[in-house]
Amino acid sequence: MKNEELATLAAGCFWCTEAVFQRLEGVSDVKSGFTGGFIQNPPYREIVTGRTGHAEGIQFLFDPEIISFQELLLIFFSTHDPTTLNRQQNDRGTQYRSAIFYHSEEQKRIAEQVIAELEKQEVFQDPIVTEVTEASAFYEAEAEHFDFYNQNREQPYCQYIIDPKIQKLNALFAEKLKK
Repeated sequence: MKNEELATLAAGCFWCTEAVFQRLEGVSDVKSGFTGGFIQNPPYREIVTGRTGHAEGIQFLFDPEIISFQELLLIFFSTHDPTTLNRQQNDRGTQYRSAIFYHSEEQKRIAEQVIAELEKQEVFQDPIVTEVTEASAFYEAEAEHFDFYNQNREQPYCQYIIDPKIQKLNALFAEKLKK
Protein backbone atom coordinates (compact mmCIF):
# COMPACT_ATOMS: atom_id res chain seq x y z
CA MET A 1 0.00 0.00 0.00
CA LYS A 2 1.28 3.42 -0.92
CA ASN A 3 2.24 5.95 1.73
CA GLU A 4 0.24 8.77 0.18
CA GLU A 5 -0.35 12.15 1.76
CA LEU A 6 -3.08 14.70 1.12
CA ALA A 7 -2.28 18.20 -0.14
CA THR A 8 -4.52 21.22 -0.70
CA LEU A 9 -3.32 24.28 -2.62
CA ALA A 10 -4.88 27.43 -4.06
CA ALA A 11 -3.16 29.42 -6.79
CA GLY A 12 -5.91 31.42 -8.42
CA CYS A 13 -8.14 29.64 -10.91
CA PHE A 14 -8.43 25.96 -10.08
CA TRP A 15 -8.42 25.02 -13.77
CA CYS A 16 -4.81 26.23 -13.99
CA THR A 17 -3.64 24.58 -10.80
CA GLU A 18 -5.36 21.29 -11.64
CA ALA A 19 -3.74 21.20 -15.09
CA VAL A 20 -0.26 21.64 -13.59
CA PHE A 21 -0.52 19.09 -10.80
CA GLN A 22 -2.25 16.41 -12.93
CA ARG A 23 0.98 16.12 -14.92
CA LEU A 24 3.28 15.29 -12.00
CA GLU A 25 4.65 11.84 -11.29
CA GLY A 26 3.58 10.67 -7.84
CA VAL A 27 0.44 12.85 -7.82
CA SER A 28 -3.00 11.30 -8.12
CA ASP A 29 -6.68 12.01 -7.68
CA VAL A 30 -6.45 15.77 -8.37
CA LYS A 31 -9.79 17.42 -7.61
CA SER A 32 -10.86 21.02 -8.18
CA GLY A 33 -12.95 22.63 -5.49
CA PHE A 34 -13.30 25.23 -2.79
CA THR A 35 -11.83 25.55 0.69
CA GLY A 36 -10.98 28.02 3.41
CA GLY A 37 -14.39 29.65 3.65
CA PHE A 38 -17.42 29.62 5.87
CA ILE A 39 -20.25 28.27 3.69
CA GLN A 40 -20.90 24.54 3.44
CA ASN A 41 -21.16 22.97 -0.03
CA PRO A 42 -20.96 26.26 -1.94
CA PRO A 43 -21.84 26.23 -5.64
CA TYR A 44 -19.46 27.84 -8.12
CA ARG A 45 -21.91 30.70 -8.76
CA GLU A 46 -21.49 31.73 -5.09
CA ILE A 47 -17.71 31.30 -5.09
CA VAL A 48 -17.21 33.78 -7.94
CA THR A 49 -18.94 36.50 -5.91
CA GLY A 50 -16.04 36.44 -3.44
CA ARG A 51 -18.42 36.50 -0.48
CA THR A 52 -18.02 32.89 0.71
CA GLY A 53 -14.49 33.17 2.06
CA HIS A 54 -13.52 30.14 -0.02
CA ALA A 55 -10.58 29.95 -2.38
CA GLU A 56 -10.66 28.06 -5.64
CA GLY A 57 -8.19 25.27 -5.04
CA ILE A 58 -7.18 21.72 -5.67
CA GLN A 59 -6.81 18.73 -3.41
CA PHE A 60 -4.79 15.66 -4.33
CA LEU A 61 -2.84 12.69 -3.08
CA PHE A 62 0.92 12.45 -3.50
CA ASP A 63 3.52 9.81 -2.81
CA PRO A 64 6.37 11.48 -0.87
CA GLU A 65 8.74 8.71 -1.99
CA ILE A 66 8.27 9.94 -5.58
CA ILE A 67 7.75 13.69 -5.09
CA SER A 68 8.20 15.56 -1.83
CA PHE A 69 5.94 18.22 -0.41
CA GLN A 70 8.82 20.67 -0.80
CA GLU A 71 9.11 19.84 -4.51
CA LEU A 72 5.36 20.27 -4.90
CA LEU A 73 5.59 23.71 -3.30
CA LEU A 74 8.46 24.76 -5.55
CA ILE A 75 6.30 23.83 -8.55
CA PHE A 76 3.35 25.65 -6.96
CA PHE A 77 5.39 28.83 -6.51
CA SER A 78 6.85 28.59 -10.02
CA THR A 79 3.50 28.33 -11.80
CA HIS A 80 1.57 31.25 -10.32
CA ASP A 81 2.28 34.70 -8.88
CA PRO A 82 2.38 34.40 -5.07
CA THR A 83 2.99 38.14 -4.67
CA THR A 84 -0.40 39.48 -5.73
CA LEU A 85 -2.97 39.61 -2.95
CA ASN A 86 -6.30 38.08 -4.00
CA ARG A 87 -5.40 38.17 -7.67
CA GLN A 88 -4.01 36.01 -10.44
CA GLN A 89 -3.77 37.78 -13.80
CA ASN A 90 -7.28 39.07 -14.60
CA ASP A 91 -8.98 37.04 -11.86
CA ARG A 92 -9.56 39.21 -8.79
CA GLY A 93 -11.06 38.49 -5.39
CA THR A 94 -10.34 36.45 -2.28
CA GLN A 95 -11.45 33.32 -4.15
CA TYR A 96 -8.27 33.65 -6.28
CA ARG A 97 -5.83 34.00 -3.40
CA SER A 98 -2.58 32.10 -3.11
CA ALA A 99 -2.77 29.63 -0.22
CA ILE A 100 -1.30 26.46 1.19
CA PHE A 101 -3.77 24.55 3.34
CA TYR A 102 -1.63 22.24 5.42
CA HIS A 103 -2.73 18.81 6.69
CA SER A 104 0.04 18.31 9.26
CA GLU A 105 2.51 20.29 11.31
CA GLU A 106 5.22 18.93 9.00
CA GLN A 107 3.48 20.39 5.93
CA LYS A 108 3.14 23.71 7.77
CA ARG A 109 6.85 23.69 8.67
CA ILE A 110 7.87 22.89 5.10
CA ALA A 111 5.58 25.59 3.68
CA GLU A 112 6.98 28.24 6.01
CA GLN A 113 10.54 27.08 5.28
CA VAL A 114 10.03 27.21 1.48
CA ILE A 115 8.51 30.69 1.68
CA ALA A 116 11.36 31.93 3.92
CA GLU A 117 13.97 30.52 1.52
CA LEU A 118 12.30 32.05 -1.55
CA GLU A 119 12.15 35.41 0.25
CA LYS A 120 15.79 35.13 1.34
CA GLN A 121 16.86 34.37 -2.23
CA GLU A 122 14.68 37.24 -3.50
CA VAL A 123 13.16 34.98 -6.13
CA PHE A 124 10.25 37.39 -6.53
CA GLN A 125 10.49 41.15 -6.84
CA ASP A 126 7.64 41.65 -4.35
CA PRO A 127 6.95 39.90 -1.02
CA ILE A 128 5.14 36.56 -1.07
CA VAL A 129 1.56 36.93 0.22
CA THR A 130 0.65 33.23 0.13
CA GLU A 131 -1.31 32.31 3.23
CA VAL A 132 -0.40 29.18 5.16
CA THR A 133 -3.55 27.94 6.87
CA GLU A 134 -4.68 24.71 8.46
CA ALA A 135 -6.80 22.68 6.04
CA SER A 136 -10.53 22.70 6.60
CA ALA A 137 -13.41 21.17 4.66
CA PHE A 138 -12.79 20.82 0.93
CA TYR A 139 -15.82 20.93 -1.32
CA GLU A 140 -15.48 19.47 -4.79
CA ALA A 141 -16.53 21.73 -7.65
CA GLU A 142 -19.25 20.75 -10.07
CA ALA A 143 -18.32 18.03 -12.59
CA GLU A 144 -17.94 20.47 -15.51
CA HIS A 145 -14.88 21.96 -13.77
CA PHE A 146 -12.98 18.64 -13.52
CA ASP A 147 -10.21 18.06 -16.05
CA PHE A 148 -11.17 21.39 -17.62
CA TYR A 149 -7.91 22.16 -19.39
CA ASN A 150 -7.54 18.70 -20.91
CA GLN A 151 -11.13 18.80 -22.18
CA ASN A 152 -11.12 22.42 -23.42
CA ARG A 153 -7.66 23.24 -24.76
CA GLU A 154 -9.15 25.13 -27.72
CA GLN A 155 -10.79 27.72 -25.44
CA PRO A 156 -8.99 31.08 -25.39
CA TYR A 157 -8.64 31.02 -21.57
CA CYS A 158 -6.80 27.71 -21.79
CA GLN A 159 -4.57 28.92 -24.61
CA TYR A 160 -3.65 32.29 -23.13
CA ILE A 161 -3.62 31.59 -19.39
CA ILE A 162 -3.03 27.87 -18.83
CA ASP A 163 -0.78 26.97 -21.79
CA PRO A 164 2.07 29.23 -20.55
CA LYS A 165 1.92 27.58 -17.11
CA ILE A 166 2.17 24.12 -18.70
CA GLN A 167 5.06 25.28 -20.89
CA LYS A 168 6.86 26.62 -17.81
CA LEU A 169 6.21 23.36 -15.96
CA ASN A 170 7.62 21.37 -18.89
CA ALA A 171 10.71 23.58 -19.11
CA LEU A 172 11.55 23.78 -15.39
CA PHE A 173 10.36 20.42 -14.05
CA ALA A 174 10.54 17.95 -16.95
CA GLU A 175 12.06 15.28 -14.69
CA LYS A 176 8.98 15.43 -12.43
CA LEU A 177 6.42 14.84 -15.19
CA LYS A 178 4.48 11.64 -15.75
CA LYS A 179 5.97 9.56 -18.53
